[in-house]
Amino acid sequence: PPETHAVARARTRSGPAPVTDVAKLCVCDLLVAECDVNCCCDPDCSAADFSLFTTCSVPLVTGDNHLCSQKAAIYSLDVEANPPERIFKLIDQVNPSVFCIHATNYKQALFFGSPEKPTPENFDQLLEQFGSATFSAEPDSWNMNTDAQSPSDANETYRYEYGVPIQTVDAFLRLPSPVVSSWCSDANPAAFLVNQATKCIRSVSVEECGNVQAVSMLFYINSSILAVNITVKSIVVQSLNGMRTLLNGSDVLRLPMILDELCINIVLGVSYHITYTDTGEIIEAAASFVLGAINKEALSIQQNFEISFTQVNTKPVPLSGNPGYVVGLPIRAGFRPQGYPFPVEINTNKYGQLTILQSTSNQDCLEIQGARTPILFGYNIISGCKLRITAAMKCQPLTQTLLDLLKGQSFPEYVASFGNSEAQDVLDWVPITHLHTSEQRIYNTFQSSCRIPVSLEIEVKWTKYGSLVNPQARIVNVTATTTTATLKQLPSGRERTIPITSSVVFTDVSSPAEPGYKAWPTINAKLPFDFFFPFI
Repeated sequence: PPETHAVARARTRSGPAPVTDVAKLCVCDLLVAECDVNCCCDPDCSAADFSLFTTCSVPLVTGDNHLCSQKAAIYSLDVEANPPERIFKLIDQVNPSVFCIHATNYKQALFFGSPEKPTPENFDQLLEQFGSATFSAEPDSWNMNTDAQSPSDANETYRYEYGVPIQTVDAFLRLPSPVVSSWCSDANPAAFLVNQATKCIRSVSVEECGNVQAVSMLFYINSSILAVNITVKSIVVQSLNGMRTLLNGSDVLRLPMILDELCINIVLGVSYHITYTDTGEIIEAAASFVLGAINKEALSIQQNFEISFTQVNTKPVPLSGNPGYVVGLPIRAGFRPQGYPFPVEINTNKYGQLTILQSTSNQDCLEIQGARTPILFGYNIISGCKLRITAAMKCQPLTQTLLDLLKGQSFPEYVASFGNSEAQDVLDWVPITHLHTSEQRIYNTFQSSCRIPVSLEIEVKWTKYGSLVNPQARIVNVTATTTTATLKQLPSGRERTIPITSSVVFTDVSSPAEPGYKAWPTINAKLPFDFFFPFI
């Protein structure tokens, strides 16, 4: 019947509910659990905070501007009120463009999934699928039932964005931390994808240890993270003298109890490890505990808390910033694997870092081989040792020994331009440029002339990247210069000592603002390569 066809066509055109709630979207909310100045959409700001604002840095918040019709949030300040107030309006905005999207019924376009990495095994299949001028990816199913619960509504409580507090059944995942003083406060929520490490002081005594919830394992694993239960990964017991023992079984809940004037099984440390998917869904949560004991003389204990995140089917890699480098954190480095570019992945070295010769009190180059220290971003370093040479030494083995001493056994080929550069993002890795120079100094040592490396100078050039309000440190060039010197014959029985040095220098190559021009804040955002998929 005609009515049935009309209903079917209407269901085909309709799509799931909008995945973006503009009333909750706030692009200027940068601080976790703190109010951002002049950010009128920040949920952490109170009426007292709004009364101190001078303007709204983001007056209009919209979702996808390709939609024909959508909600828009308008923020403004009523400066005539006493005190000034924030005004919030939610309006319907119509897109006048003829080429607008009427319904978002393609489920795969509602989120960005991790693309399949090309390998020698799947390269031909990917080339056949995506190598032509046009290609299509059929969705698994189409939402034909408008009365059913939309995907965004069904999974709204299970998917997170960066910095959002992790919810539990009763409240949120607790990560105790000091607030004003060093005493613990349990009001600090753990934020999604924000690695944290805190320590604080907890007041507890032997007589009351069984009544203090915060020193019990149950306090930290009793609440599930929505549909995911918190499991116990490991339990370490620490004695009064500091010796630690790993227990074989972790499935036993150990509660505080008084034994021989001691209170045992009190929580000294908790380490959470969260596993999530590329869509922001938490699929696993584990906790590792350090339990200890106190005697009657103890009035308080120090507790340590930590939380880390790992995406499923990936190996955890320590970051040195997000996205820009943080001063004092190691520079991330790696190698180009064989078969490049098919396995789009850069293997990191043993420590995932760029290292330099470590100075020791001995100062003997031949005895400190293998002693390395990581190069920390922003820290200029100079180190060295002394090499004692005799006429009996051979030129070629000595040259190779000094190269290994200066560069290490595995000197990396690439350096990450950002502190959070992914291994598969090949364009985010800067190749190390190698230069060679010669010294004019001539050491009389060998029977015939021999050139040996005597110094390695590493220069790291970086620039401020992104907004002028919050610039990020980005490495743009790394140069490793090896300097050699000439050795000639020494009289028989004579020895000579020469210095071997290594140095690292960081150079800021940011372009200053031109005089006479106002430096407007700009944003150079990194977009995923399939940001406009399936559109060009």
